Amino acid sequence: MSKIPVFIFNKGLLKILKRTFQSWNQDEPFRLSAVVAYYALLSLPALLIIVINTAGYIFGEEAIQGQISGEIQSMLGDDSAKQVEVMIANASEQKGSTIASIISIAFLLFGATGAFFHLQKSLNIVWRVKEDPNNTLKRVLLDRATAFGMILVIAFLLLVSLVLTAVISELTNWFMGFLPEYLVYLFYIVNFLVSLLIITLLFALMFKALPDVKIPWRVVWMGALLTSLLFVLAKFALGIYFGQTNPGSTYGAAGSIVLIMLWISYSCLILFFGAEFTKEYASYYNVDPEPSSYSVKYKQELKPINKG
Repeated sequence: MSKIPVFIFNKGLLKILKRTFQSWNQDEPFRLSAVVAYYALLSLPALLIIVINTAGYIFGEEAIQGQISGEIQSMLGDDSAKQVEVMIANASEQKGSTIASIISIAFLLFGATGAFFHLQKSLNIVWRVKEDPNNTLKRVLLDRATAFGMILVIAFLLLVSLVLTAVISELTNWFMGFLPEYLVYLFYIVNFLVSLLIITLLFALMFKALPDVKIPWRVVWMGALLTSLLFVLAKFALGIYFGQTNPGSTYGAAGSIVLIMLWISYSCLILFFGAEFTKEYASYYNVDPEPSSYSVKYKQELKPINKG
């Protein structure tokens, strides 16, 4: 195995990116993104309830819900943020008998893990692995447990992000009293870098935990860093695009739902590109991750990268 450099900016980067685009295009990313977006929309109320309740134990449910609503508002506008708030409210107010509550919680957990379950299937396509037919029941249970673990990770990272943002905001207000204005902007840069770090960590955990292959951390970090940079740029670009064109207006009352699906779909396109980059980066340095004990590899159609 060749030594893997710490940074992705090396002489082979252009070759890796070219190969990444070929693999990404071959794996039908628009179809995979549409599938994940569909299940993500169905899972959204349950997922948000679990995230808000989990992170809310420490920072308060209203603060967490406000943070989520603010993020959605900045990306998709007021209507979509209000629509998500209605989803959360409707899902939270359901009451019934003890048995009905237990069934409701079971469906809540099952529904919340749906998006990550199908995201895992898509990432397995990227890595050319599939389920071992001899481990079907174990595989399903493990997949759902992994997906639920990712939800808890998101809740934790959201909490960390909220705490750090609050700390940086307080420090900014304090220093504004006696520092030149241009130095205060350093805190906005720090806030951006902290957000980038948290997003990178989230993508790294996705690339490491979800696909059924054993990927070295060094490879995972490279793919997560590129994905987070692309995600931040796309978040800014999509905010402008949705704000200027309002593509959901064509669909009337369903416009907010369409915008949410579009945003999830576009985000998945970037995520899959990052996953393909991770795979091609590993291939370039002769790293061949082994499938997990619950999966098997199938034929890789693309030829290995020629480094010459």
